Amino acid sequence: MKSRGCAVFVALMLVGGALGAAPASSSEDATPLESSERRLPPLKLEIDRAKVDIKARRLEVKMSREAHMVRIKVIGESGAVLAEEEHPFPGVAPGNPLVVTWKPSSRETVARIEVFGYDKDGYYAGIAITPWSATIDHDEVNFETDSAVIKSSEAPKLQASYEQVAAMLTKHKNLGRISLYIGGYTDTVGSEQYNLDLSRRRARSIAGWFRKRGLRIPLFYEGFGETSPVVKTKDEVDEPRNRRTVYLLSIDPPHLKTPGSGWKKI
Repeated sequence: MKSRGCAVFVALMLVGGALGAAPASSSEDATPLESSERRLPPLKLEIDRAKVDIKARRLEVKMSREAHMVRIKVIGESGAVLAEEEHPFPGVAPGNPLVVTWKPSSRETVARIEVFGYDKDGYYAGIAITPWSATIDHDEVNFETDSAVIKSSEAPKLQASYEQVAAMLTKHKNLGRISLYIGGYTDTVGSEQYNLDLSRRRARSIAGWFRKRGLRIPLFYEGFGETSPVVKTKDEVDEPRNRRTVYLLSIDPPHLKTPGSGWKKI
């Protein structure tokens, strides 16, 4: 396909960016049409992170101008290209979702997805997402009732998790700038607001412990209270399995479905 410009691809740590391609003039005597084309605003791409489904190998992208084609490149943990495909979308209006799928060449974990969108005039822009993440298995820290203070007896559990995190960072250091996200949950004993606040304080305490231990990567925390229980219970039920914390290593911020929640940096 003939390209009308040269796009610069920007790969960001946490969120992908897109730059439009402006056509280069081949002559100082530009025609009115060429002059008009040069004044086009940059082509923009958007990927709805909430609709990125790695298991189904599917995502949605939107373009700021009438679409023509989308190219996708899927890269694995090892750096190998797992898929590289073109999908035609002739005449799709600006802002309409373009559903893009891919067929991987192996079962390797997806680390990065690069998407290039081409409009009807041949201009293009690129955007990248890094959906790689790894959950750290761990023993839960036990807190006293209504407390977010980490007891000294619980430190060995966090030390074991710290060592797992360090090993994972070494193994995947070539993927990009990895962050650690700590999410806290509670059972249904107490009010929803009380549990939300308590889970947030406990998640922050754990994140703070990792920072004091010497972990220098970006650290984020959030509490989710009674939402997403492992075991469904009625209200005011003491269920230990629902008093849990998630340790997640990720490059892009994990998508949050809980209204009003947001990752907080420590």
